Amino acid sequence: MSQIDETRDFIAVRIAVLTVSDSRDASDDRSGNILVDRLEAAGHTLADRMIVRDERDQITEHLREWIASDEVDVVISTGGTGLTGRDVTVEAHRDVYEKEIDAFGTVFTHISMQKIGTSAVQSRATGGVAGGTYLFALPGSPGACKDAWDEILSYQLDYRHKPCNFVEIMPRLDEHLRRK
Repeated sequence: MSQIDETRDFIAVRIAVLTVSDSRDASDDRSGNILVDRLEAAGHTLADRMIVRDERDQITEHLREWIASDEVDVVISTGGTGLTGRDVTVEAHRDVYEKEIDAFGTVFTHISMQKIGTSAVQSRATGGVAGGTYLFALPGSPGACKDAWDEILSYQLDYRHKPCNFVEIMPRLDEHLRRK
């Protein structure tokens, strides 16, 4: 069973939030606000925040910029994970992944099923790693962002979480780039 090991020190990670939407701006980005509020309340640092249209090349460009930045450890995007023609966030994420975290989408779907039933099959939440940076694509609904943060990311981005977490393996994510 998972738990927080209070004998370990908390390690803040630097998180960038990307909202993908053709209709949202800073004044009404509820999902982005939820993610920012939660990550800051947990003790993490907001490294950057952007809103971009549902354009694959724009999404990919911002992901690549943050992957290349020494100031970003994690990118969380919200929006564009559905099934319509304009939903291209998952494809943009997969354009940059070196490795996909397959179980992230599976666990997210399991959590969503408990809340919204079979409607959960319409979400394509995904996670991956590139250049030593974690990347997560969440649906654009505030409820989905709350669920993903509260039930998955808050634990996996907490170094004190046992039996394992994403933070403790961060130094090794790009070890293949350092091999000679």
